[in-house]
Amino acid sequence: MDIKTVRRDLHRIPEIGFQEVKTQGYLLQFIEKLPQDRLQVKTWRTGILVFVNGESPSKTIGYRTDIDGLPIKEETGYDFQSEHEGFMHACGHDLHMTIALSVLEYYSTHSVKDNLLFVFQPAEEGPGGALPMLESDEFKAWKPDQMIALHIAPEYPVGTIATRPGLLFANTSELFIDLEGKGGHAAYPHHTRDMVVAASHLVTQFQSIVARNVDPLDSAVVTVGKIDGGTKQNIIAEKARLEGTIRTLSADSMSQVKHRIEAIVKGIEASFECVASIDYGSNYYQVTNNANLVQSFMEETRKLQDVNVVECREAMTGEDFGYFLKEIPGFMFWLGVNSPSGLHTSTLKPDESAIETAYLALTSYLNKVAN
Repeated sequence: MDIKTVRRDLHRIPEIGFQEVKTQGYLLQFIEKLPQDRLQVKTWRTGILVFVNGESPSKTIGYRTDIDGLPIKEETGYDFQSEHEGFMHACGHDLHMTIALSVLEYYSTHSVKDNLLFVFQPAEEGPGGALPMLESDEFKAWKPDQMIALHIAPEYPVGTIATRPGLLFANTSELFIDLEGKGGHAAYPHHTRDMVVAASHLVTQFQSIVARNVDPLDSAVVTVGKIDGGTKQNIIAEKARLEGTIRTLSADSMSQVKHRIEAIVKGIEASFECVASIDYGSNYYQVTNNANLVQSFMEETRKLQDVNVVECREAMTGEDFGYFLKEIPGFMFWLGVNSPSGLHTSTLKPDESAIETAYLALTSYLNKVAN
């Protein structure tokens, strides 16, 4: 396997959630070229499941990679940059897939006692592929006893793997609020119900949620990142739309924050005589690592030369891998890729040599726990 070629091929064809048709085709073509005597392959929507039969299995260990890109115009300057205008692998899923293929290729020719399941999951960036895949008949037929995943980390140098027992990533939810009042001429505000003013009051009141409703020893974020309202400077806006995100370090806090948002929105409806609707969009469950499994992984990986294993803090990052870990014990880890630009930016340039670090860590760990 030419690692760089595969990564760059995948980088050229980013596709958003449940539209990963070219990506699925490329992955299937690669998988079909591997020795097939111990492999079984199923597709689910635009995703793929590859089951590797063990020699005398007592369990199945799953490894999940995400496969979708983001609606971001690439500005890396790569000579292999995205061929899909306005879309980019700006979260490193091209590396994630390449790592999964390299490990799968190894186990297509190297036997282990236990079964392995490679999960190529669509729509991680939205609307969320993990939960429906978890509930699918295809996945249930091969449901693993343990699950593993990784995510690239631009801030860590190559050779670094970072993880921790317990909570790693936060609960997350999108937030969309639509307000509808009554528009009119700016000279006659008393005949209108101004939704720009209503939206402004709503954003201001949201600032009290974390400060006054969430336990100070817990953590939460409520951010409104976008407001649309109005059409012209002398027309009072009939409608406004707010778009944002919620992040919490506990499921209880997520419920509490949403309850407060709903109460505040009802107050805005009464105060400004308008109608409001709330849509939470995609919701991702927290990523909680199984303490025993992740400690075993960290201990095994520390034995590798040129790999630095560190215990990190939890992050407000969201990842729908949390749905797998809610039902199946396992863990996720950060993989250092030493990029000056961060995740979800148009200039993300991860160091490809990190693929080898992940490959060594995963094959070393799986050779131990699957034999």
